[in-house]
Amino acid sequence: MSMGVSNISNSTSLGLVKSKAKIHPTLNPQNPSCSFDVNHRRVTMGTISASSSTVPVEHVNQKKLGGDSFIRTHLKQLSPYQPILPFEVLSAKLGRKPEDIIKLDANENPYGPPPEVLEALGSLKFPYIYPDPESRQLRAALAEDSGLESDYILVGCGCDELIDLIMRCVLDPGDKILDCPPTFTMYEFDAGVNGAQVVKVPRKPDFSLNIELIAEAVEREKPKCIFLTSPNNPDGSIISDEVLLKILDMPILVVLDEAYIEFSGLESRMPWVKKHDNLIVLRTFSKRAGLAGLRVGYGSFPLSIIEYLWRAKQPYNVSVAAEVAACAALQNPKYLEMVKEALVQERDRLFKLLEEVPFLNPYPSYSNFILCEVTSGMDAKKLKVILCMIVFHLLLSNIFQVNC
Repeated sequence: MSMGVSNISNSTSLGLVKSKAKIHPTLNPQNPSCSFDVNHRRVTMGTISASSSTVPVEHVNQKKLGGDSFIRTHLKQLSPYQPILPFEVLSAKLGRKPEDIIKLDANENPYGPPPEVLEALGSLKFPYIYPDPESRQLRAALAEDSGLESDYILVGCGCDELIDLIMRCVLDPGDKILDCPPTFTMYEFDAGVNGAQVVKVPRKPDFSLNIELIAEAVEREKPKCIFLTSPNNPDGSIISDEVLLKILDMPILVVLDEAYIEFSGLESRMPWVKKHDNLIVLRTFSKRAGLAGLRVGYGSFPLSIIEYLWRAKQPYNVSVAAEVAACAALQNPKYLEMVKEALVQERDRLFKLLEEVPFLNPYPSYSNFILCEVTSGMDAKKLKVILCMIVFHLLLSNIFQVNC
């Protein structure tokens, strides 16, 4: 295999020296070309001299362009994602220490990671060395944890990166994805970033999937993939095996997000990718292991798909700290199970309390959160403001208590 390299000097006639072409010695007699071997590849270097016909520089730079003129057109219409405020910002706004704030607006794990994680992070040996681009240690640990061979597993900087990576590998500009709102809004956001269109099939009043409408949309719109969450965010409902199999029978790539699967009491569908070539299953360490701040997501992929994600992913996408922390968390399954049970028990306790509130109708949840319908003609937004004001005044009076 040979490669051509051209050096262009003082010329408006751009030239390309093809990889297998010979450079004629009269092209630039003052700067003769030379060839040499690099790793068994022939590299040819040549210099193209100035052309007799030149364009004045002032004519080239007539029009000055604004920075936004270089931005892809569809991104100019994109609305930015609305992230959750971090501890530091909340601390400054409330005038309280970050450790005094109990944050419940992002479904994070309030118990934090196993103690082994902090110990491992405190004794990092090689933070100055680039991480393993294949995350071999973590994928081996995940294989043992899931029972699925590591060849089917890919790790990312949170599931958000994997969602975007899937879209970059699957979608051409103008392609369509199927979305079933209300659900995780990153699917729609990443589709917009990648120049894709979003076909929405709303869920039923009980938040279950409308299989008939999904089938019609697949037939009519020809979307390339559908993103499903089980348990779903924001209501906590799950997708049954029967429903999932019906969707897998459709001519569409199914991306199943199992960010909250640990709280459902159900088995993950990660092993299903060995039987279904159109299924991808995503998981995360954010909820289960309390590593939301370190950004560690992973997924199982059919071998026919994962090959191309390996080609397209950033080489050092999972940091040394993230991989070390995730491996350490998996070393203490008893702690992970204990925290999961504590969260599930608290969810069930809270659900019963919410049922006693006359103007709230809580939905059964298989996750670590509960969605409530505000009834009796009350305005949900106004109610939220009132509750926030009550909590704020209780905090100022130092009489507010949180029981976990």
